[in-house]
Amino acid sequence: MSYCRVVNGVEGPGCTERRTGPAGHDHGVRAPVVITDPDDPRVDDFRDLKAGDRPVGTPRGTGTVIVEGIAAIERLLLSPYRIRAVFGVEGRVAELGLPDGVTVYVADKWVLSEVIGFRLTRGAVASADRRPPADLDELLAGPDPSAPRRLAVLEGLNDHENLGSIARSAVALGIDALLLDPRCADPLYRRSVRVSMGHVLTLPFAVLPEWPGDLDRLHGAGYTTVALTPAPDAVDLTDVDPVAHRRTAVLLGAEGPGLTPEAQRAARVRARIPMRPGVDSLGVAAAAAISFATLRS
Repeated sequence: MSYCRVVNGVEGPGCTERRTGPAGHDHGVRAPVVITDPDDPRVDDFRDLKAGDRPVGTPRGTGTVIVEGIAAIERLLLSPYRIRAVFGVEGRVAELGLPDGVTVYVADKWVLSEVIGFRLTRGAVASADRRPPADLDELLAGPDPSAPRRLAVLEGLNDHENLGSIARSAVALGIDALLLDPRCADPLYRRSVRVSMGHVLTLPFAVLPEWPGDLDRLHGAGYTTVALTPAPDAVDLTDVDPVAHRRTAVLLGAEGPGLTPEAQRAARVRARIPMRPGVDSLGVAAAAAISFATLRS
């Protein structure tokens, strides 16, 4: 792989390499651009990520999507999100086998760290264009409205890392989509994407604007809503039969307060995870994984 060095705005002779495609056609492929100046505006997508992944004043849920690490970037490549650029150290970027047309910047680890604002142990970072949330009705119906379907519904979950962990478990354990109330954290925020190992990029999500009233839209689409709570009067989660309830939506609240009374009243079932005496609750990410596995048909 050759590299493109730019000096005083002039591209060197290595800035375009020729490759032969499978049909014998030549394709001009831009070689990775070497960044030596941390202030280079071409890597502004990645600037000062420690402070956040969007410029100050940009509304929540907008701006580019930032993806850290080789494994997560590989999942980005398989997702519907369009890659804007990849930036990293030379050896790690070469591992990715990026398709033609992806803009690639490489730098030594010191320049990379100065640009992004911290030491990146995962070797590479990518930026992608954000996609809007899915259409709620289409998400509820799914590809086949008569097929079994599992959803995770989150209320007031404002911790990005918990959200990312839940998304990772959701993909692993058969959840088809996430639904968020208006107070939830941004699932495409950098820390959410990082903790999910990029899996959140493959998980459709939508927002329920009228909370908890929009749970009736789930009921109308044939879902049994199951609100998780440690309350002793709730049914045992293992008593909820995933075969009898072909479409289920698990409701999870924020770490600490859990689901609001209003959300619990709006759900069809209140269920608890059976635990040993003396343990009153689990962290929301652990509770989510257990409930996803329990209700998997």
